[in-house]
This record gives sequence, structure tokens and C-alpha cells, in this order.
Amino acid sequence: MERQVVAVVQPPCGGGRRVWVDGHDAGRARRPADVAELLRRAGIDPALMTDATLVEWRGGGPQSWR
Repeated sequence: MERQVVAVVQPPCGGGRRVWVDGHDAGRARRPADVAELLRRAGIDPALMTDATLVEWRGGGPQSWR
């Protein structure tokens, strides 16, 4: 069974990106390491942050921070 997207990383805005996990605001990330930490706190393996079945990156992937 395929798992649905559980985290959404919003487009860059003001130097950072808002991260939502299971519909809840997990915080603001200013770099990929911040996204990894927010995912870890939510119980998601940070190594999976580029897995499109779990994490949806809007407005660009982990390289987009402008």
C-alpha cells in the first residue's frame, strides 16, 4: 500500500519555507537541514525528505530557497 504525502514544504517566501506535516504547521525552514529537523520531530525519517510519496516540495525542491 502506497503512503500518501504527509509533509508539504511551501514555496520560498522571505528567505524561508513553511513546512506542514499532517495538516499542521510544523515550522519554518531556512535551509534543507531545518526541513530535516522538522520532519524528525514529527516522526518522519529525515532521509526520506526527497521521497515524493511522503514529502511534497512546492515551488522547487530542496535546492530552492529564494
